[in-house]
Amino acid sequence: MGDAPLVTGLGHAGLRVETADLRLLFDPWLSGSAFLGAWYPLPDNRFLRTERVLDCDWVAVSHEHQDHLDLRLLASLPERVRVVIPKYPSAHLRTLLQRAGVRHVVEVRAWERLPLNDRGDWLTVIPEVSPMCHDSGILVVAGGYTVLHMNDARLSVAQLRRAAAEAGRDQLDFLGVQMSGASWHPICYDYPPDVVARVSGEKRVSKFRSVTRLVRSTKPRLVVPYAGPPCFLDAEVARHNRGIPAPGIFPDPAQATAWLRERLPHQRSLHLLPGDRIDVGSGAVAREPRWGTSPYEELDGYLADYADRRAGEIAADRAAYPEPDGSIGLADLAEEHFARLGELSPYFLERIGFVVRLEVDGPEGGRWDVRLGPDRVSVDRTGRSASPAYRIRVASRWLWPVLAGRTGWEDLFLSLRFSAARDPDVYNDYLVGLLKHADAAALAAVEEYEVLRDPDETVQVAAGDRRYEVSRYCPHAGEDLREGAVITGGVLRCLAHNFEFDLSSGACLNARCDPISVRPAEPVRQTEPVRETELAREIEPAR
Repeated sequence: MGDAPLVTGLGHAGLRVETADLRLLFDPWLSGSAFLGAWYPLPDNRFLRTERVLDCDWVAVSHEHQDHLDLRLLASLPERVRVVIPKYPSAHLRTLLQRAGVRHVVEVRAWERLPLNDRGDWLTVIPEVSPMCHDSGILVVAGGYTVLHMNDARLSVAQLRRAAAEAGRDQLDFLGVQMSGASWHPICYDYPPDVVARVSGEKRVSKFRSVTRLVRSTKPRLVVPYAGPPCFLDAEVARHNRGIPAPGIFPDPAQATAWLRERLPHQRSLHLLPGDRIDVGSGAVAREPRWGTSPYEELDGYLADYADRRAGEIAADRAAYPEPDGSIGLADLAEEHFARLGELSPYFLERIGFVVRLEVDGPEGGRWDVRLGPDRVSVDRTGRSASPAYRIRVASRWLWPVLAGRTGWEDLFLSLRFSAARDPDVYNDYLVGLLKHADAAALAAVEEYEVLRDPDETVQVAAGDRRYEVSRYCPHAGEDLREGAVITGGVLRCLAHNFEFDLSSGACLNARCDPISVRPAEPVRQTEPVRETELAREIEPAR
């Protein structure tokens, strides 16, 4: 073994990895707000924006979400710094960096080794199996030690085992793993408060259980959960701070660590506050002195002080997104925008095939019904559709940047500055995928992945005293159901994204998704089947 890396927490999902021969930042977010001024890092990490912390040769950026892609920070770094990104089907991430003025962008294909210095250190990227999600873990091997930062990616047990094997190790030395949600469901949906509370709690527990299973199966020497979480300083969205304490949907890292320690007492786990450092070789931890008291312990007071300190920035964020002044022609922009989307993928339009109603408040607002498929796209400005499947209510000041191409639909959704409803209350991954990517190459990659998948390989599962032979791979994102599923009450749930399938018919119960194949089977002794277990129900799968 060589020089063990020193890892410093940068807040949210950011890390700094350094040895005598390597200085690398993972997903640093230090500039302020994200997602239409709605998100701020929790706790405040601005004090880390110093020359020493930012002195680096490499920055690894996992994906384009603004809480991982800090364009203001990256554009301010010296020209010599190289920014590494996964090579996704879409060029959007690279384009964002280049437009911001970042000159040295290095794209890395899945499992391709990128040398980092002349001492043999290297990096690779590990994307999620399905191209529907442009999320990747990033593996750094430095001094013979392995640091795998999963970022927001939902990686499988097999991928983590391969990561260790690629480095010639039997286990990972450092695993950074996301244990919070970044979902607008259910908190932006028109559900009764008790439903919001119940589903939020179920999503929290489901995520915690999924990570517990991953850690139990791969046994890293050290697991560092991070959950963000974001906080919301603008009064318009400050109510979402209620999602941080249990049983909310945005748990903080202290809650995540406590969960792991209770259920995996022999597994070393800890969380890093901004400025905390850990030596990956010895495990020695140096705590940042300013955190004598955890900011999560007196959260309300901490957030009030934080909002006061950032009052000027909050006002500037809102001013950056003014209301339309009557000259924009917002309805015309909507028609042009959805006409462009309609040209990108007949495959996606066919799998949507319903009306989305936009209820736009404020200047130049209105009620517009957008028919997305199955074979065409149209916008009815009278809003008279008898049965919209989705309703999205949003202020014109927040919709305008999306229709004008200044930001994306997923940025709007993650801002939580909208409300929504569905009838029937079933998640449609293709609607979210079309709006999220809005890119022909990205959508074509999803179509190719789904069409070329081999549906014939099967695995046995057990539900009580009955056994079934089912598709081995989830039809949504390709998770291996032999390792990544749980069963209860005749329902199989894929743990990658929480899609649920009826074992009597194979139909997906909580999303628009192809069915799995199912048939009764006799037990096969040489293969241990997936067994029935306790399962917390959800209304919607995780994104």
